[in-house]
Amino acid sequence: MRTGINIGVQTKRTTKLGVGVPPSQKFKLLANTFKTLGDYSRVRIVSVLVQGEKCPGEIALEVGLSPSAVSHHLKVLRKANLVKVRREHRQIFYLLDDKHIYELFAAGVEHVEELI
Repeated sequence: MRTGINIGVQTKRTTKLGVGVPPSQKFKLLANTFKTLGDYSRVRIVSVLVQGEKCPGEIALEVGLSPSAVSHHLKVLRKANLVKVRREHRQIFYLLDDKHIYELFAAGVEHVEELI
């Protein structure tokens, strides 16, 4: 088990925020990430996007939500930098923002499976 977390590591996201981002700001961003993922429907959407990029209609079918509900949740996930958009002509595809989101989701699933 890992006992220490290095909060001073610079990533592409923290670099965008500026050099030497205070730990309090990092913790606020982390809390917002977990808050965003604290919604059951958004977790289901992320579970679909773990499989690869999808258009909103495909996501709606897979999670059993209306297209407008999926669109709302995707907007929230985008604002939190958890998903990104790729456009191909008139078609829009959503995918997870980067490998950290995959890893965070996988770690969460692993944690829950140990509880069951």
